[in-house]
Amino acid sequence: MLKLEDLLKATGAEILQKGAEVFSGVSIDSRTIKKDELFIALQGERFDGHDFLTAALGVGAGAVISRTLEKMAAFEKVMDFEKTGGIQKSILLVEDTLKALQGISHHIRMGRPEMPVVGVTGSNGKTTTKELAAAVLGQKFKVLKSSGNFNNQIGLPLNLCRLGPGHGAAVLEMGASRPGDIRELCDIAMPTHGIITNVGESHLEGFTKGTGGSGADPMETLIDTKLDLARAAGAVVYNADDARLSAAVNREFKGGKAKKLLSFGIGEGADFRARGIVMERSATSFELSAKGRKAARVKLSAAGLFNVYNALAAAAAGLLFDISLEDAARAIMGFGGVPMRYEVMEKAGALILSDVYNANPASMEEALKELARLRGGRAVAVLGDMLELGPYAEEAHRRLGARLAGLSVDVFIAVGPMMALACEEFKSAKGQKFKKGGLAIACADSVSAAEALMKDLRAGDTVLVKGSRGTRMERVLERMGDMHVGK
Repeated sequence: MLKLEDLLKATGAEILQKGAEVFSGVSIDSRTIKKDELFIALQGERFDGHDFLTAALGVGAGAVISRTLEKMAAFEKVMDFEKTGGIQKSILLVEDTLKALQGISHHIRMGRPEMPVVGVTGSNGKTTTKELAAAVLGQKFKVLKSSGNFNNQIGLPLNLCRLGPGHGAAVLEMGASRPGDIRELCDIAMPTHGIITNVGESHLEGFTKGTGGSGADPMETLIDTKLDLARAAGAVVYNADDARLSAAVNREFKGGKAKKLLSFGIGEGADFRARGIVMERSATSFELSAKGRKAARVKLSAAGLFNVYNALAAAAAGLLFDISLEDAARAIMGFGGVPMRYEVMEKAGALILSDVYNANPASMEEALKELARLRGGRAVAVLGDMLELGPYAEEAHRRLGARLAGLSVDVFIAVGPMMALACEEFKSAKGQKFKKGGLAIACADSVSAAEALMKDLRAGDTVLVKGSRGTRMERVLERMGDMHVGK
């Protein structure tokens, strides 16, 4: 519950109109706001919450609106609503409604200063690791976890606003699109523990200038940004097999008595390891192993070596809370996967590897390894553009095309202008080496890619479908739903 007096302290707001003094929560969506919730009128590039005040106040108990003069017209609409017989609602006036949301969430978090908060960041695997970590910590606490992938300056505060008195811990995903993002999120959430899954070429568009001027290496800037979580937290779990990340962590924190470091990985140097890995079509089993602890065997209902790393990160975090490897294994085995993240299924007589939520060079590499491992008949790659790579986009896509040729991919259906460059590289590298029935084609969008696939697909094919969110690669799967293919 949020009291009006606490909201005023958290936001520095002015009361324009006083109505309800207690709110059940906050909302930024007039379509889903609930009775007794406080509406925060955020302004984005394509929307302005002030345009929906009347609808929001028709259900909710109050609103936080901007002080700027151009927004006062929106308040006039609210007053019109009041005059029609609506119950008087509380209206709070602030300079910046986003800062108000962040201030409210920070106030809620600081109301529970003793509660552990685990931040999860990295270039790949954040959402899956967050889900697994929440499951592991759920063996000991009632856990608040990020909803979906709400991991930015809006999503994280909204998640924190769901914190209730029964929660004993929180696991919050933290994303970064530019330098300083992780630091800002840490200032809001005040994490006590951190998990850094890996660092790779993702969202580089926002890191090309860096913090040190136009000559800064964007990867170094990205790593430094991720390390802001380690700087804020008292204990950090990190990937020992990621050479760049491990070197950066050791360089900055090794030997520091105030910081507890716990590494995970498959290699010998990790504090927490996976041994005896057995990879199946849609599952993976391995042994959780840590010094001084009894090992535990676990079967994860998700394929891919990358998911072993995600599970390791979560189980290692559990060690920081004295959760046994047996209990961690039990939690991991109950994990059913995350929608749109690497799912193995059968459609139209073909084995489909679906990973349509997002894509960057590192996650593409891991998905292609799975395509090579699981291929039965032909290997088919239906790949959409990897977005937000800035000036590195062309190089990354051409490199991917050459990589595909080396993996003996038989069919490559490219989606988008950048992936068309990968297709050019693929055809150039293949030359006359195409097997009979080979195909390489560039398509403008995922719908036309689905049509091309449907014309060529054969029973027994193994098909990888992957691309950045903006390419809508799930439409390929939707179009495949009712199709039938020959042998």
